Amino acid sequence: MRSMKSPRVTVVGSANVDLTFRTTNLPKPGETAFGTDFFQGFGGKGANQAVAAARLGANVAFVAKVGDDEYGQAIRRQLETEGINLDYLGIDGERPTGIAAILVDAQGENVIVGVPGANLGLTPADVVAAGDLLRRSRIVLAPCETTIETLTEAFAIAHAAGVMCILNPAPARELPEELLKNIDLCVPNESELRTLTSRPTETLEEIAIAANWLRERGPKHVIVTLGSRGALIVGAEGSTHVPGNSVRAIDTSGAGDAFCGALATYLADGDSLHEAARKANVVASISVTRAGTQASFPRQAEIAN
Repeated sequence: MRSMKSPRVTVVGSANVDLTFRTTNLPKPGETAFGTDFFQGFGGKGANQAVAAARLGANVAFVAKVGDDEYGQAIRRQLETEGINLDYLGIDGERPTGIAAILVDAQGENVIVGVPGANLGLTPADVVAAGDLLRRSRIVLAPCETTIETLTEAFAIAHAAGVMCILNPAPARELPEELLKNIDLCVPNESELRTLTSRPTETLEEIAIAANWLRERGPKHVIVTLGSRGALIVGAEGSTHVPGNSVRAIDTSGAGDAFCGALATYLADGDSLHEAARKANVVASISVTRAGTQASFPRQAEIAN
């Protein structure tokens, strides 16, 4: 049973079943590649981030939708084993549970095709129904795998209650001002930042300029994840580079989710932005040394902070 003093993180987001195929080289268009391994797991950026936070000791709630099918039932059972509050995990009777096909090569790089299914059934009315939960949270965290209207409503409720709001804009898409104005912290990776801003993100200086462009549209801070290079924190006070950790990666899928879930946990626990990002880098670096998404996320006992 989790302590009532544990951080309270509510994730509004997606839940999928992941079908992961390992192959020596990722196939080119029109090419067939022979796989070396296959396994079925659980994913969706929202569920991933909720699991990452829960494994680090956070008291986590999850607001989402799954289909009325075997995959949806399996997701519920899996999240229950992680100790996550599922009072607002609803069922969409019209859409199937979200599913993702993940191809991973010998270097650990991946490409993903996702079918959102029931994730698109999470509506503004659903987050209004979960309003008391959002207002009681220390942090509300969300990726962009549900509708923008739903995210906008969720962050409006949380922001009005003084709750810290963290947006992981993945997959990247146009973000309205109405959403951005209620964001305390935006956490894109380099390619997502480039898509959001239409600015180059090759060097740390270019990343800082692009992040400031985004920050000026609402978020108080932007943290850009840089893979093995760590992360760059950008705020009104300037930019700070948080170095990464050198590891041998075998599967990078889910690393950004591990980072976001960990970041929310450590911020909810009272860490500074820099310290939370440093610790989140450690969590993400461990996750890439293991296969799978949720299966790769470390537990608190494995973290040497």
